[in-house]
Amino acid sequence: MSTIDPQARWTYLYKALSKNGPLTDEDWEFGPETIATLESSKILVIGAGGLGCEILKNLALSGFKDIHVIDMDTIDISNLNRQFLFRQADIGKPKAEVAAAFVEKRVKGVKITPYVGKIQDKDEDYYMQFKIIICGLDSIEARRWINSTLIAMVDMENPESLKPLVDGGTEGFKGQSRVILPTLSSCIECQLDMHAPRPAVPLCTIATIPRQPQHCIEWAYQIAWQEKRKDEPFDSDDLEHISWVYNAALERGEQFHIHGVTFQMTQGVVKNIIPAIASTNAVIAASTTSEVLKIAASCNPYLDNYMMYAGEEGVYTYTFQAEKKSDCPVCGNLARKMEVDPNVTLGDFIESLGERAEAQLKKPSMRTEEKTLYQRFPPQLEEQTRPNLQLKLRDLVADGQEIAVSDPAYTIDFRYRLNFK
Repeated sequence: MSTIDPQARWTYLYKALSKNGPLTDEDWEFGPETIATLESSKILVIGAGGLGCEILKNLALSGFKDIHVIDMDTIDISNLNRQFLFRQADIGKPKAEVAAAFVEKRVKGVKITPYVGKIQDKDEDYYMQFKIIICGLDSIEARRWINSTLIAMVDMENPESLKPLVDGGTEGFKGQSRVILPTLSSCIECQLDMHAPRPAVPLCTIATIPRQPQHCIEWAYQIAWQEKRKDEPFDSDDLEHISWVYNAALERGEQFHIHGVTFQMTQGVVKNIIPAIASTNAVIAASTTSEVLKIAASCNPYLDNYMMYAGEEGVYTYTFQAEKKSDCPVCGNLARKMEVDPNVTLGDFIESLGERAEAQLKKPSMRTEEKTLYQRFPPQLEEQTRPNLQLKLRDLVADGQEIAVSDPAYTIDFRYRLNFK
């Protein structure tokens, strides 16, 4: 009976790692040390969804043996078309645990440690143990949190405190991957306006003159449900509830001669789902995993620092170095400029921070160096500062004055310089 060389399965990986790259030292030679470095590199994957499943598989097949994964979600039937580590029998189970077990079973020698919960549950000591962190998230809020956390961890006297962040994201046929070296390269917050929130549709448009199929869905979800089923809490995971909204939106569309309302669109509007395609996930996961391999093994220069992928018409990629901004609230040393109308009330300005592309803060509190303008917590301070919400900005701050804004979703203060227009 013939025996199989256990190293034979890694033949092509070894060839890639042993090939000299443009930045390889002249005396560098591929050997056991390279493989040992790869196998001992502790990698954290954030997210076990469409991207995360691909990334976990790629890492395991690239020679990494110590992988950790965090995800707070459970498996839904709608995940099965693109999250290929899951099966029908897995519905309702935690994504992180099922994905880890599946990959461990298929790739011998790999240890994947799952954690079911939020990334915010873990402290800096937890993140400090990893060599590289790779994100496959669909939440910009979570991306911003891990970005600011890793930047805050950097100690200039301790090189090991700098943890490279490899981030990937997809939307339909589009995607992006990037390599972030905290404090050294452009970070997620530097390009926050690239992830501008979807503009809110005025309720009057939804109620009276809908123009798009999404308006019909919003009407069914926000208005019709309250009129017809107001005593029943809406559950976006209840198939019957989604179906009711879909049928109501269809009738609304027919009334106003608007076509295009679909069940999938209804789910996307109600649950704010980003459209995902398996092939795009595979492309971006391949890109991000390749960057992790290059960083861990030093076999080639890693991405500097942003790759954009567009697959709507053929296959197009474009790489560039995103600008590191000195007024980035997270990695910069200057307050970010923000143009404001001095005649708006503080309350209206605070509310607008959720929609502003450069802020996107949902529950902000605000202060100047001299005084607190509005503080949501504790309740006593909220009550004390609440009257300020009715005052105009010009009565509370001066033109060009710096303010600090905090939000419970983040661990840092965001600094802005308000310029009156």
